[in-house]
Amino acid sequence: MTYQSITRIDLRRLILALTIASALISLANTFYASHQVQRQHLIENTLESNHAYATKLAASTEDFISGVQQQLKFSAAVIAANFQNKTILESETKRLRLQTDSFNSVMVINRYAEVLATSPDTLQIKGLTLETPGAIEAIKNKKPSISQPYVSTAGNLLIFISHPIILESGEYAGAVGGTIYLKQASVLNRLLGKHYYNDGSYIYVADQNKRIIYHPDIDRVGIIADDNSVIDNFSKQKSGKAQTKNSQGTEMLAGYALVPTTGWGIVAQRPKSATLAALDSLMLEVISKTLPIALLSLLMIWWCAKLISNPLRKLADSADAMDKPETEKNIQDVKSWYFESSELKRVMLTGIGILHKNINKLKDDVHTDPLTGLGNRRSMDLALSSWKATKTSFSVLAIDIDFFKHVNDTFGHDVGDIVLQKLAQHMRDVSRADDVICRIGGEEFLMLLPSTNAQIAAQVAERLRALVESSAFDAAGKITISLGVANWPDSSNEIVTVLKAADEMLYKAKKSGRNRVEVLS
Repeated sequence: MTYQSITRIDLRRLILALTIASALISLANTFYASHQVQRQHLIENTLESNHAYATKLAASTEDFISGVQQQLKFSAAVIAANFQNKTILESETKRLRLQTDSFNSVMVINRYAEVLATSPDTLQIKGLTLETPGAIEAIKNKKPSISQPYVSTAGNLLIFISHPIILESGEYAGAVGGTIYLKQASVLNRLLGKHYYNDGSYIYVADQNKRIIYHPDIDRVGIIADDNSVIDNFSKQKSGKAQTKNSQGTEMLAGYALVPTTGWGIVAQRPKSATLAALDSLMLEVISKTLPIALLSLLMIWWCAKLISNPLRKLADSADAMDKPETEKNIQDVKSWYFESSELKRVMLTGIGILHKNINKLKDDVHTDPLTGLGNRRSMDLALSSWKATKTSFSVLAIDIDFFKHVNDTFGHDVGDIVLQKLAQHMRDVSRADDVICRIGGEEFLMLLPSTNAQIAAQVAERLRALVESSAFDAAGKITISLGVANWPDSSNEIVTVLKAADEMLYKAKKSGRNRVEVLS
């Protein structure tokens, strides 16, 4: 083997090694950056979702507290008018406990904390003078009260909610109150225990003294959580979201909110590992999609390296024939080497550009609208393509919120986002598993109903319209929607024409007064 051939082979390998290393480093950097961006996105979405969930539960709990206080107020008025009638006192405590099932037990006490009536009778405390914190606080304050958790005379860990009894003369006579047990079945368990996730997510509640008053692990109820950074924020009247660790040391993504009347803090949290579990499969999908392009790029690199070695070999051959007249011309002919070097660089940049383009394309393949959780235009296109290929008929519901700009301008975009999310939930409520719901614009939505004729689709549209009209949208109050309905292939054989027809029906509904459904006849 000659020195010339060794040099030529080594140079080609060096070029291949350098170009392959460059491609792999760039690819690895792209994967790393994509992984970090997606990871942070998943974490932020989970934190925001848990905060919204905790806020919703806090609002529901606040409504419940207000409701039971109103019940107690009404009963206090009934009892005040019949304070000396023991039969009515017993009847009222029984009614108050059984009518709404809000309390585990109900009692009437006089101003000396003596129990005058109870329900159920099994408590066996009638005639006793209570020295429990809840009763003492109610007698002392002489106003509506919600106690801190304490152990009752019967040995139950509970919360006592009371209302004063004021006679017609204005004299304070005592209090009527109900208990909510914390370690037994109660309305609090039913209110907070309906959690539909099975990935390690859970809800717990703590009071301002850091005592846990609700937890799916009953053994945790009643303990003081001193080493919990989320609970520390409750005493500061804060709500929000945070990454934390639970008592088992598991990293959690928590959202928390306060119940204003009681000062309780409700925490909704999900294991960080469960949130990031989907990231691995997503990155594997990215690799599987980019690997063919990467292999094609490496093949192009090898071919380009071979092209580079050919002019270099000609230069070496010319160097061996310096004494020949044609050598100068031959060397001049090799001047295109610089152009070829430039081309190699261009090919490499093109190859990396293809990889970046493919990764960007994968990012665009995310089918979900991040605000509402509905599909986007890509999911719509996939569904339509599939139904067209299988000749599956479908109906289109074009939906638009009436005067949505007024909502944003009056209440702000945060309220507008809540309206969009609640409307999305209403659309899910009236849809089937096979239906495709998409957000295609700011306040514009589509519902695609496979194997559904226009008549049935119009009924679905009317049901959705009525549901939205009858619902309250938090700060925005009442809103309405307009809908347009068309069918493929009844309305047209062209899917684009059907979509346009549904849109035209939507605008017809708006022009006809809004809050209505128009169907292409």
